[in-house]
Parts: sequence; structure tokens; C-alpha cells
Amino acid sequence: MSGQPRAVIGGGSGYLGRAIRDALRIDGYDVRTIGRTGADAGWDDPEAILRLVDGADLVIGLAGKRVDCRYTDRNRDEILRSRVETTRALHRAISSAERPPRVWMNGSSATAYRYALDRAQTEADGSIDTGFSPDITRAWEAELFDGELPGTRRIALRTSLVIGRDAPVATMLLRLARLGIGGPQIDGWWFPHRRYRGIGPHPTDPAKPGFVRSHGRQMFTWMHEADFVQAVRFLRDHEEIDGAVNMASPHAIDNRELMRTLRRAVHAPFGIPAWRFMLEPAMFVLGTETELVLKSRWVAPQVLLDAGFEFRYPDLEGAVREIVAG
Repeated sequence: MSGQPRAVIGGGSGYLGRAIRDALRIDGYDVRTIGRTGADAGWDDPEAILRLVDGADLVIGLAGKRVDCRYTDRNRDEILRSRVETTRALHRAISSAERPPRVWMNGSSATAYRYALDRAQTEADGSIDTGFSPDITRAWEAELFDGELPGTRRIALRTSLVIGRDAPVATMLLRLARLGIGGPQIDGWWFPHRRYRGIGPHPTDPAKPGFVRSHGRQMFTWMHEADFVQAVRFLRDHEEIDGAVNMASPHAIDNRELMRTLRRAVHAPFGIPAWRFMLEPAMFVLGTETELVLKSRWVAPQVLLDAGFEFRYPDLEGAVREIVAG
């Protein structure tokens, strides 16, 4: 190993993993990765993981199957397994290390919080939801915070939808706006199904009926890629912060304003609205779930704000302009 401080990224080949890897190299780190192909260690090699983690300054776990897929039984199981088992592998390595890392940040999700139209959910007073996505987050964070790791500060990155020039969600939404179908996505009745049922060691029942007549007012919580990377640096350097941290812009907006902002950015004169009865078959064809656009995620980054973090892109208008200009 080199004489540089070492950072280890689990799942470093993904969109956010690549962004953090590049940033940490600029900061002077010797960045090592754990993954399936082209990485310095594989998830099936605990001894190699231990060699990387032992003596590292920083560990960041971001591994996990992408959630923009259909929640078939096979995909549901893989979404859970890929998060829990990789986090468990990092935990075992850190607990066995002679020189454990000072900081371990691990992926988590803002979908843990309840469907909210009334107020923002913060780390201190947010209500955790029930059903598939919240159960995934509960099991994920349980592995991170299990037991004692006295030499290592642990942070769960409860991440909202991250947007940037190469971000899948931004690419998809801007494409809709350019095609003239960038109107609001409107919730409503649909045939009952069990794809959002609970999962994991303690599955919970999702809220009924599974849809809310929000009239396109469901909240969209987001964060620009540059702010996500800078927040990781900020959390690394602020030793007083541990536990769950909401990775989100301070200014969530509703779906109608989101789509208006995107249409302005691409100079689209109109956007056709999409009701749930239109979205469900379209999402089936695209191989993803309507939850990604219809669930009201209203999350506030209270821990970051209280610690003095300054957002480069606090408002969506500026963030989208930067993405489109790129």
C-alpha cells in the first residue's frame, strides 16, 4: 500500500461511487474498491476485504442492486441481499481490523420515511414508513449499526434522488420533458398488488390502499451530485456527526413544480399529464415501478444544516440549469 491515506469504497463502480472515487483521489487518497469486476477485492473474498479495510482512513459502502426495476420476487430478494450482505461483509472486516477506519459511511435511503404531504421529515422527528422500501432500509441500517465498533464513527447516508449530468433519474425526467410528456404525474386508483409488501427479518405491512389522490402535489426530494460529494467530505471532517444523515437539498418541491422546472430548462412549450392508469402500463414496459415518481418524499437535511453545511445547489432551478448546460 502507498503512503497516502487510504479510502475504501464498496460498490465503487456505480454512478455515485465513481463520483466519490474521483473526488477522493483529488483529495489525495489512495482509493481502493470492493466489487464484482475490476475491483481491488471481491465481495466473496473476506481476507482481501480485511486487507483493504485494515489501516484505511475512510470506508464508504454504496453497494446494492439499483431499485429502478420491477419488484418481482427475484428482484426484491436481490435488492435486500445486495445491501445487507455487503454491509455485513464491511462490518466483519472493520470489527476484525487491528487499525479500524476512523469513519464508515454506508448507503441508506430516504424512502425509509413515510409518505408526507404535511411537513418535511428530519432525522430527529421523521416517521419511518412500512412496506418494502422502508423494510429494506431498516435491515440495511441494522447491519451498519450492529454491535460495538469503538474506533469507528458510523454514518447512514439516507439518500434522496441524486441528480447530475449522468444521473439516471435526471436523464429520464429530462427526456420526458423534451418529448412533450413532461406534465405532472398524478396518483389514483389501480388494481391491488403485493409487490410493495414487507421483506426481511421483520416484514411490515404497507399502508393501504397504496395510492393517494395527490393531484400531482407529491413532494420530490433531491440532491445535486456535487452537493452529495461535498457532503461526504463534510461528514468525513466533522467528527461530532454520526448516526443517520439525510442527504437531500433543503428545498424539496412538488411534482407539478418539478415538471415545470424541467420543461423550462429544455424549452418545452407543454407537457402532457400522466395519470396512474397511464403510468402503470408504461412503467411495466420500461421495467420499473410507479413508486419512484408517485411516492411523496419530503425530507429535510437537518443534521447537515445544523452543522453548517452550505449547499452549492439548494434550489432545483439552478441545479437543472447546470445539468442541461453540461
